[in-house]
Amino acid sequence: MKPLIHFVHGKESGPWGTKIRHLADIAREMGYDVESLDYSSTFDPETRVEMLVNSCNTRPAQYLVGSSMGGWVAMTASALVPVRGLFLLAPAIDIEGYPPYRLGCDGNALEIVHGWHDSLIPVENITRFSMKHRCTLHLVDDEHRLKNRLPQIGDYMISFLKRMEKHPE
Repeated sequence: MKPLIHFVHGKESGPWGTKIRHLADIAREMGYDVESLDYSSTFDPETRVEMLVNSCNTRPAQYLVGSSMGGWVAMTASALVPVRGLFLLAPAIDIEGYPPYRLGCDGNALEIVHGWHDSLIPVENITRFSMKHRCTLHLVDDEHRLKNRLPQIGDYMISFLKRMEKHPE
């Protein structure tokens, strides 16, 4: 069985949006199975964590890739199920209305891509988090959806997965 990457979409997007489809194609080319649940039945981040944890308990994931609210969900789920790493896109960190995140990966197993012009999640939240956890942070000239940077994000994910494969636990 191939190792699994679980993709976690944002609050108002769907399980196979443009970013996830692009990154899932790359993951498949690299030899991974991919999964992306549909979380659109709820806007509650804790409920989404439960859904992801239940899925990972059925079939463990090597990596979680989350976007926006999905980034918060992936981080928090990583404290409840073992994963090798997190790749996060504009994660909802320190946003009003969200419970405090939990994190099960150390900074070396965590990589973030965030837009300088993100109007939903302040770049200061992400830089503060990245400094605290000493993770890799890519700040790009884009907004929250990161739609203008798909090839670059794909390159970052390839690099992240190759780095993680070279340094198993």
